[in-house]
Amino acid sequence: MAQPSRTVADNLTPRHDPVAPKSVTKPSPGLTQLTNKLASGAVAGITGTLIIYPLDIVKTRLQNQRPNTQGVLPYRSGLACFRSIIQREGARGIYRGLVPTLVGITPEKAIKLAVNDYTREWFSRRRGVADGQLTAVEGMLSGATAGFCQVVVTNPMEIVKIHMQVAGAQAASSGTGPPPQRPTALGIVRQLGLRGLYRGTPATLLRDVPFSIFFFPSHAILKSLFVDPATGQAPFHAVFLSGVTAAFFASGAVTPADVIKTRLQVSPASGTPKYLGVRDCFKDIVRNEGIGALFKGVLPRCCIVAPLFGIALLTYEVQQRWLQSKSA
Repeated sequence: MAQPSRTVADNLTPRHDPVAPKSVTKPSPGLTQLTNKLASGAVAGITGTLIIYPLDIVKTRLQNQRPNTQGVLPYRSGLACFRSIIQREGARGIYRGLVPTLVGITPEKAIKLAVNDYTREWFSRRRGVADGQLTAVEGMLSGATAGFCQVVVTNPMEIVKIHMQVAGAQAASSGTGPPPQRPTALGIVRQLGLRGLYRGTPATLLRDVPFSIFFFPSHAILKSLFVDPATGQAPFHAVFLSGVTAAFFASGAVTPADVIKTRLQVSPASGTPKYLGVRDCFKDIVRNEGIGALFKGVLPRCCIVAPLFGIALLTYEVQQRWLQSKSA
C-alpha cells in the first residue's frame, strides 16, 4: 500500500516527540523565607544604628573610664561626656567607628532577628499552634538560639568599634606633643588577628544570650496584648513600644556583663593590668571601684538599646508584612 506523500507544510511542521521539558529549580519556600528575614533584619539593624550611634559612643566612654591618681573620673555624667567629645574631637567624634559598626551590624541584626523569628515559627509548625501560643520555654529557647548565633559576628564587630571609640579619648588626653595616629578598622583587624577579634567572647555570650532570653519572649507577650482580632496583627506603634519596653529592662539587667565585656575588649592603657578573664575582671572592678561600677553607663545603655530595638523591630515588621502582601 502506497504511503501518503508528505507536503512541504508537513516537512515544516515540527514533530511532536515526547521531549521532557527542562526543569527549573526553584528555591524552597523555607530558604526563601529565611533569606527574606535575613534581609529584613539587616535593613532594620542599619536603620536603628544610624539613629542611635552617638549615644553608643557616650556609653562606651563611660564604661571604660578609670579614676586617675587623684581618684577623679574623666566624666561625671553622660551629658558631660557628650560635651567633652564635641569640644575635643569635633562633631565627627560622635560618629567615630560608625562604618565598621554598620558593616558588622548588618549580619549581626540579620542573624539575631531572623534566627529568633525562624525558630519561633519552627516551634509553631511543630506543635500546630499560633506564634502567640508558644510556651515560655519555647520563647526563651528561640531567644537563646538567636543570641548564641549572633556572637560569631557581634564580638569582632564590637571589638573594632570599641577600639575606635576609645581611641578618640586616648588621643584627646595624650597631653603635649603631636597627637597619636588614630587607628583604622583595617589596622585594628590586622593588629589583633583572628584570636584577638574574639577576645572577651565569654562575656559577650553572658550578655547577649540572657538578653535575648528575656527580650524576645517579653516583646512577643507585650505585642500580643495589642493584636487586632480582625487582622491578627498588632498596630505598628504597639510593635515599636513593645520593643522599646522589653529592650529597656533587658539591657539594664545585663549591663554588668556589658561592662566586663568592654573592659576585656579594650586594649589596656599604660600601667593598667590585663584581666585574666571574666571572673578576674569582675573581682577587680568590685575590689577597686565598688559594685556600682558594674552598672556604669546603665542609663545611656538602656537609652541606646531600647530605641535601637524598637526601631529595628518596627522596620523588620514593616518589611515582613510588605513581603507577605506581595506573596499573597
